[in-house]
Amino acid sequence: MEMPRVESDKERELIARAQAGDRTAFGALVREHGNEVYTLARRLVGDPHLAADVAQEALIRAWRALPNFRGDAALSTWLHRITVNAAWTQRRRARRHSGPPLDDFIDVAAPMGPDHPEVAGEMLELRGRLRHALDSLPEAQRQVVVLKDVYDWSHAEIAEAMGISVSAAKVRLHRARARLARQLEQSA
Repeated sequence: MEMPRVESDKERELIARAQAGDRTAFGALVREHGNEVYTLARRLVGDPHLAADVAQEALIRAWRALPNFRGDAALSTWLHRITVNAAWTQRRRARRHSGPPLDDFIDVAAPMGPDHPEVAGEMLELRGRLRHALDSLPEAQRQVVVLKDVYDWSHAEIAEAMGISVSAAKVRLHRARARLARQLEQSA
């Protein structure tokens, strides 16, 4: 779970300079947040090459929209929302339906080593079943699960980023979790 970032005085200064057109300041912000943008894109679209395109598109959109950034939310939150929108746009264009590999964001902590091989084996099996179940979700449901359960976004943030109502975000999350549970039960 990512903790909300409190912007430092240095970051606020970089934002102000970038809003005034300073490309060097924007470059510093990209160095600070670029990995987060790529990681979110990777988790949303699955494919590393497509994720790089999404991240680049998101950063271009951020540069263009930066003069309108009011600071109501942390810069990282604002960039996450832009990234989600860029991922939706890219996925609609590409018409691909590959799921994100869970290896990137599920860290199943299992005791490894000669004393606990059965636990490690069980965890690997569970991880594979969970990966398969998540990959089989419709994209809209998969994205809601990732944004809520991995990034801990609120229903309102998810709704805004996906252009749906809060009720629709809750329904998609509920249906996705129910479907995941059914699939995990069936594969057990």
